[in-house]
Amino acid sequence: MHNKWLPAAFLLTAAGWGANQFASLLAGYQSELGLSGQAATGLLALYVVGMLPGLVLGGPLADRYGRRPVVFCAIVISAAETAALIAGVLATPWLVVGRLLTGVSTGAVLAAGSAWVRDLSHPPFGSAVEDGAGARRGGVLLSVGFSVSGLVSALIAQWGPHPLVSAYLPHLVLCVVGLALALSCPETKPRHVSPGPLRSLRDPRFWRVVVPVALWVFVGPTVAFGVLPGLVTADLPGLGLVYAGVATLITPGFGAVVQPLARRVARRGERALAVVGLLALAVGLALAAIAAWWVRPGLALFGDLLLGIGYGFCVTFCLTVVGRIAPPSALARMTAVFWSIAYIGFCTPFAVSLLAGFVAAPVQLAALFGLALVTCVAVLTGDQADRDGQERRRADRAQRLRDAGVL
Repeated sequence: MHNKWLPAAFLLTAAGWGANQFASLLAGYQSELGLSGQAATGLLALYVVGMLPGLVLGGPLADRYGRRPVVFCAIVISAAETAALIAGVLATPWLVVGRLLTGVSTGAVLAAGSAWVRDLSHPPFGSAVEDGAGARRGGVLLSVGFSVSGLVSALIAQWGPHPLVSAYLPHLVLCVVGLALALSCPETKPRHVSPGPLRSLRDPRFWRVVVPVALWVFVGPTVAFGVLPGLVTADLPGLGLVYAGVATLITPGFGAVVQPLARRVARRGERALAVVGLLALAVGLALAAIAAWWVRPGLALFGDLLLGIGYGFCVTFCLTVVGRIAPPSALARMTAVFWSIAYIGFCTPFAVSLLAGFVAAPVQLAALFGLALVTCVAVLTGDQADRDGQERRRADRAQRLRDAGVL
């Protein structure tokens, strides 16, 4: 019974694979279908538009009707998304449909699947006890699919037949296998608990520390595979797809590798996770700016490693805190709110592309470096304010008890 979480987490891997299999193929769509750079990065960001309804509906539906049916329906939609992307070779509008369906399916899986894995990791199901293992398991398996898909898609597209078709076939296989394995996973929705208002949103920790960090979760990965390859591969003719695939593997993949390490860092406090994540992200962005300015692909890959560390620590921090402040009846909805904020970072390549005519991309990356440092300071300040507020509330409560003669 203790491994029941694994098949459910594998569905997160399938969802992560479907979400990112398109990213490393941007150069292929530009060369094969003649899409402009802004059109390609626009399609990359378009899936955030589809993700919002997936998250907004997936979380409440999972809390009301159960995690299992929502995740299963979302994986079916994910397979349909891949079919639409394959059809995009024949008619470009299908790419728009596919990217929107990608967002819908991924959003629903993230909202319901993260809660499902967390519940299965902490029996009895619906227990309020949270040691962070469930959050990390979901984050790691999601990151595995997110990272490996980019490299596999790029390798198939580089050397396989019908590249913009065959690159998507592995995801269809994952969806079928994942659904078959997850049939054995039980439902974990807390019984006799009706979803109420999201009181957890009033928790100051969510607004002062989770939200600022969440905005940076996907900035690192999208800079790595959506911005840097186009800036540093001028001297690597014919290898742009493979380079983008390697970057896609390195950043989210390294993020998955370091997430177990984040557990040890968390023993010194949740704040340490956020600080390490944001500092690693800032240094990675600084190296990315230098690599883009001097056109150094090797240095860019080293920066990708640091961006991966930042991604891994930031996503683990946010999921752990959300799991601790949300009651079982609101966990899926709170998780959905977090992912809705986190995926704003997926628009980074599109924003860089739009601003490139006014501000050079390396300058934009340097500006992101500064903003990451500012966010780190803000999180430290907000965390200290929360600690001071908790101390004052405890002191006031103790004083009232003394005045009442209880103490």
